[in-house]
Amino acid sequence: MKHGAHLCVDMQTMFATDTEWAAPWMSRVLPAIAALSEKYAASTIFTRFVPALRPEAAAGGWQRYYQRWPNMTLERLHPELLDIVPELRRHMPPAVQFDKHTYSPWHGGHLHRALQARGARTLLISGGETDICVLATMLGAIDLGYRVVLAEDALFGSADETHDAILTVYRNRFGQQLTMCRAEDVLHHWEDLAA
Repeated sequence: MKHGAHLCVDMQTMFATDTEWAAPWMSRVLPAIAALSEKYAASTIFTRFVPALRPEAAAGGWQRYYQRWPNMTLERLHPELLDIVPELRRHMPPAVQFDKHTYSPWHGGHLHRALQARGARTLLISGGETDICVLATMLGAIDLGYRVVLAEDALFGSADETHDAILTVYRNRFGQQLTMCRAEDVLHHWEDLAA
C-alpha cells in the first residue's frame, strides 16, 4: 500500500459478542474487512478502544458515560473481550495494534507520528462505528491533512438510520478530502484511489 495505511477501527470481540455494546452489523462487514486486512496486512493498524478501569477513573464527561455502562469497564470486562476478533488478529504481525481511550485515535500524536514515519499520505478506514469512532478517526485524519478513503461495505454501525445519515454527510460535505467506494474497488484500484 504505497504511501498509505489501513486504519481498521475497533474490530474487537466486545462489539462482536453478547455484551452491552454488541454491534450485530459487525459480522456483516467482517468478510470485506478481512479481505482488506489480508491484502494490506503490512500496512494495517488495528485500533482498540480500551475502556476506563472504573467510572470514577475516567476523565470529565467520560465518568457519566461509564456510569451508564459500568459492565463495560476494565474492572468488570473480561480481558479477552478487548482483543481484535480472531479473523483479523491472525494478521498480526505484520499488522499492528494501537490502543486508544477515546473515540479518536489522534490524541497525543503517537498514531500520526507512526504514520508519518511510514510515509503515509492516504488512509483507508474500515471498521466501526460509522457515526462514532470512524467519524472521529476520519475527521482527525482530514484535519491532519491525510487523504481518506472509506470502503462503505467495510463500515458498520448499530442503527440503519444513523449509519445511513452519516454516510450522506460524508458524501455531501467531504468530497475534496474523502473518497467513498467499495472494498472491491480498494483491492483492485488502490493506486488510483490513493492518488
